Amino acid sequence: MKQEDIHAELSSIRNLMERSAKFISLSGLSGVMAGIYALIGAGVGSVLLKQEYAAVRNFHSYSEELLIIKLFLTAFAVLVLSIGTGIWLSVRKAKRNGQPFWNTGSKRLLVSMAVPLVSGGLFTFILIYRGYYGIVAPATLVFYGMSLVAGSHYTYSGVMSLGILEILLGLLCAVMPGYGLIFWSVGFGVLHIIYGTVMHFRYDK
Repeated sequence: MKQEDIHAELSSIRNLMERSAKFISLSGLSGVMAGIYALIGAGVGSVLLKQEYAAVRNFHSYSEELLIIKLFLTAFAVLVLSIGTGIWLSVRKAKRNGQPFWNTGSKRLLVSMAVPLVSGGLFTFILIYRGYYGIVAPATLVFYGMSLVAGSHYTYSGVMSLGILEILLGLLCAVMPGYGLIFWSVGFGVLHIIYGTVMHFRYDK
């Protein structure tokens, strides 16, 4: 067997192992859509907060509990839409490439991301319950970034860079109180759109 044939066969085996060990059906467009949903959600949140400030300034009564519920429902809607769109686009990409969506790579990705995501979600609920609203945004950014770094070993390497940026943004947000919504918009909105666009043109062709 010629040396070129050996290299070609080894390369084929390496690609096959990578496909089975990593989740490579992640759609770049899902990142773009998640970013758009986040920006829309941030816009809704901004309107709700402005209504609260206007009520306080004009000495009108308002319910803080109702505001928290509205903000939570907005964030939950963004989460559901992002996950749903991500699954749909990734399944479509997997079918187009003749690959299974639910494989060893996707299982490992889910498990590795679940711990920081679930921990971050529970920690955020505790912060809200205790009334520490000012650190909700940095906490969600940091824990989300940690989940991306943890899951980057089982998907595209660029996910780690996104995760590190999310962590740094969350830490910066923690030392700049009062700008949580802006940092949240940049982290979950702008960064997702930029990253998803790069992913789309690099891997979705």
